[in-house]
Amino acid sequence: MVSNAPASQHGHASEKAYRWIKQKILANRWPDGAALKERDLSQEIGVSRTPVRDALRRLTQEGLVETIPNQGSRLKRWDSADLEEIFGLRVLLESYGARMAATRVTEQELAQLHALCDSMDALVAEEMQSAEAKQQLTRLNERFHETILQAAHSHRLAALAAQLISFPLVYRTFETYEPNEIFRSMAHHRELLDAFGARDPIWAESIMRAHLSAGHRSTSRSLVKITESGVNA
Repeated sequence: MVSNAPASQHGHASEKAYRWIKQKILANRWPDGAALKERDLSQEIGVSRTPVRDALRRLTQEGLVETIPNQGSRLKRWDSADLEEIFGLRVLLESYGARMAATRVTEQELAQLHALCDSMDALVAEEMQSAEAKQQLTRLNERFHETILQAAHSHRLAALAAQLISFPLVYRTFETYEPNEIFRSMAHHRELLDAFGARDPIWAESIMRAHLSAGHRSTSRSLVKITESGVNA
């Protein structure tokens, strides 16, 4: 009998490396363009270099990492064209998802969305300027958008949109928002719930489109500031 243990262990190590590196990318552990050295990562994660190489290859396919010939891997550098594409795709996919969710959302899913909104509103009311609170808000916001996609009950749509929601530029959105932008985003969330409660697909689609367009504008502003600070450093 042939044992599959080595292959299984390698798969586990590769998944461990992938999740560890991706979590650090989304948490803004490294600046855009930072070198990702296999040896350093393998020592920090506690796996060999082969699983790290597999993880970096997978993250390259997802667009989070880029490979430079004769230099190795580095964190993807983002620019306004990337932002335009990401939010353009999100508007198309998530506004369609909101439209579908308005007529397909279950009572349980609607209750989950209300609970997420309550948690976000509580954070905004208590510590809106806290960096930790904004990180929590970001995670709750991601779950809110994922739940809407799940409520559309379309596996294809969920698969297409999943990576766009977790892009670093999108994931770190609330860290750069001004107070009025956070309040506006929370108001959009509540109006989406009103549209879902009314089972109105056109209303839900229009609010999601406005919500993401506003997010695009705010994130573009912060990207310009980051770019200018890098040039002037």
